[in-house]
Amino acid sequence: MRASSGLQSLLDNGLITEVVRPLLSGKEAQVYLVVSEGEERVAKVYKQSTHRSFKHRALYTEGRKTRNSRDRRAMNKRSRHGREQDEAAWRSAEVDMIYRLQAAGVRVPVPHAFSDGVLVMELVKDADNDPAPRLGEVALTGDEAEQIFDTLIGEVVKMLCAGVIHGDLSDFNVLMSATGPVVIDFPQSFDAASNQSAREILLRDVANLHRFRQTFSDLERPSQHAEEMWRLHELGELAPDTELTGRFVETLIDVDLGALVGELREDEREEMQRRAAQGREPGDA
Repeated sequence: MRASSGLQSLLDNGLITEVVRPLLSGKEAQVYLVVSEGEERVAKVYKQSTHRSFKHRALYTEGRKTRNSRDRRAMNKRSRHGREQDEAAWRSAEVDMIYRLQAAGVRVPVPHAFSDGVLVMELVKDADNDPAPRLGEVALTGDEAEQIFDTLIGEVVKMLCAGVIHGDLSDFNVLMSATGPVVIDFPQSFDAASNQSAREILLRDVANLHRFRQTFSDLERPSQHAEEMWRLHELGELAPDTELTGRFVETLIDVDLGALVGELREDEREEMQRRAAQGREPGDA
């Protein structure tokens, strides 16, 4: 087939040798089945900002940094150079996250190359050696859905331990490979420590997984995996192999009761000493 303009440079430099067909089109990119280094892979061609339908982008880019201070100033001013750099940063964000998450043991497509704004990566396949379907397109039993849900919660835990929140996680951003679910689509992902909306977005990501789970089960209400993992993350007690209970009791303030009682008694002694020094009885105003 005729190559898109985004893939032509990769054909010219030999990073890919054939464009087989389009696979899918998302709100940020068009994905193609290609041949690279003698094997089937996918090439993700990112759409220009004027052709993307993704909303509320600033919510996800909060806290992202650029190494070049000049570029950062230009991006803040929205100059032509700044818009170009902002666009380049948006495209490279997914590549950075995939490598980061792969190193953390999260099941993501294996990245192979990133050139001219195109990401070439593993073609995730199903048991029949065909391109894997999205999880939202697969018919499952209740037990199968429960097992996949548990697996994905474990992947979210590993992501958070790596300091990353997906930002757009749902059953349509998960592929069902022959060996289990694979998380995809990371342009909206961000560093949890640098985004004030991190907890809110994590809760929404996990709520999407609960909705998938409820499609195949009789659960009346979601469990509280997101709240539980976020609290453990805040306390520095979350580990990649942490097994969550799905139960969470929120407390407004964590109080050391013994220390609090001691402080109150000390305050009372000081007040009595102050009153005595002023010649007043303990009950006087």
